[in-house]
Amino acid sequence: MDIFIRQELPADYHSTEGIVKEAFLNEEYSDKTEHFLVKRIRNSDAFIPKLSLVALTHAKEIAGHILLSKITIGDGEKAADSLALAPVSVAPAYQGKGIGSQLIRTALNKAKEAGYQSVIVLGHKDYYPKFGFKPASLWNIQAPFEVPDEVFMALELTENALKNAAGVVHYSKAFSA
Repeated sequence: MDIFIRQELPADYHSTEGIVKEAFLNEEYSDKTEHFLVKRIRNSDAFIPKLSLVALTHAKEIAGHILLSKITIGDGEKAADSLALAPVSVAPAYQGKGIGSQLIRTALNKAKEAGYQSVIVLGHKDYYPKFGFKPASLWNIQAPFEVPDEVFMALELTENALKNAAGVVHYSKAFSA
């Protein structure tokens, strides 16, 4: 599907939150509060406006949204900066048309252009590897909560970016509110 991706604007916030809520309504592993997470991230110091993107149809309707926010990975002695991909959402009427993939690729490219070196995601084990994500455990990176190894993944945007980044992922407070 032919869409246009741009930075999310404050005027989009209400519509975006509606899309996020709709997108996760029937997801088995969702707590149905992802739209509140997006709002909390926007109000935190982890928010990076240029890495909050929307997908627009030709009619300028928001069909999807993605958000990358600041996190750190550390073992208590040292910490590495990284990004969390959470969430990516596509309105139900537009799902299965490649919009989510376009949002992910665009966000990853923009993150790399902005100098970020890695991204962490908690997501479908069969979906994210096509973008280069691998189990975070390969770098001795752990989630701060219990999750199956195959759904907690990392991606190096720069070669060897995670070589010395072992430890636990520390999400912003927005994730635990």
